[in-house]
Amino acid sequence: MYLEHYNLNRKPFQITADPSFLWLGEKHKEALAFLKYGILDNKGFLLLTGDIGTGKTTLINALVESLGKDVIVATVYDPSLEPIEFYSFMGKAFNLPAKFTGKGEFLIYFKKFLFSAYDNNKKVLLIVDEAQRIDQVLLEEIRNLSNIEKEYTKLINIFFVGQNEFNNIILENQNRAIRQRITLNYNLKPLDQEETAEYIKHRLSVSGTQAQLFSDKAIHEVYAFSKGYPRLINIICDHAMLSGYVKDTRTITSEMVSECADELRIERKKIARQKPMRKKKRPKKATPQPKTKPKPGLKPKEKFKPKTHVVKKKRNTTDMILYTVLVVLLLVGLVIAGYLYYYTM
Repeated sequence: MYLEHYNLNRKPFQITADPSFLWLGEKHKEALAFLKYGILDNKGFLLLTGDIGTGKTTLINALVESLGKDVIVATVYDPSLEPIEFYSFMGKAFNLPAKFTGKGEFLIYFKKFLFSAYDNNKKVLLIVDEAQRIDQVLLEEIRNLSNIEKEYTKLINIFFVGQNEFNNIILENQNRAIRQRITLNYNLKPLDQEETAEYIKHRLSVSGTQAQLFSDKAIHEVYAFSKGYPRLINIICDHAMLSGYVKDTRTITSEMVSECADELRIERKKIARQKPMRKKKRPKKATPQPKTKPKPGLKPKEKFKPKTHVVKKKRNTTDMILYTVLVVLLLVGLVIAGYLYYYTM
């Protein structure tokens, strides 16, 4: 979109690993020299680690491009494989003339392949990318491949490339055998601010311009956002150049980079946590007790029935007195009636 605006022949800040844009700072030159030496000298196990976006894949591509035809290379881009899947992949990558259903069959053909390469003065390199994703079983299988030797010479170089987490895996006690076999180890670090400026200048030059499109303050803002990670440098610079195109200016300022950085930042939003609703406890159902049959000759126990006590209501004192008076009067009347009857006769 903005190529004509800046007089460019290609986009300078693509995030794909294009070897033609490879910029080698002191760190990268040193890493490339170490790794190339390890391969050509059959050092066995090599290790390259670095944080996400430090340029590991770009460096690997440059390394493979720099190797001659006397090095046979296969790259495993995703090592989260089952052993049998790994053997099948290896067979296809190294053009072995068979399909494998088991480890033994694979090893027979692979050993013949390594011996043939050695006899023809060729070296074999296996690159395991994203090595932090490998599991313990496959790691042991790969280690065992390094045991294939001829005339005290390693027949395969195994190159682990992964994020810094892979160092923790190698440092585990169960992996001490493979750790002791790593002869070259390099950790790739982010660029500093001066290297960031050189990196931007180099990519613009490859794209067809020698003009200083980014001001010094703009480069400072790029470094502040990216912390020297090439992938983030590419992302922020691409956004800034698009912003310059929209604003119809050919000079990228610090304000423009700062605006792009604000747009790219992903902020954490606080979400109010709702209290979980308490579930109403259901009344526990009484567990029915098994009925026991009475033993022969014994009467079954009667159920306990509580005795009910009848509470008699107390009569009032006045009622009792009236009742007594009536009884006395009745008796007196009977006595008088009997006395009159006796004397009248």
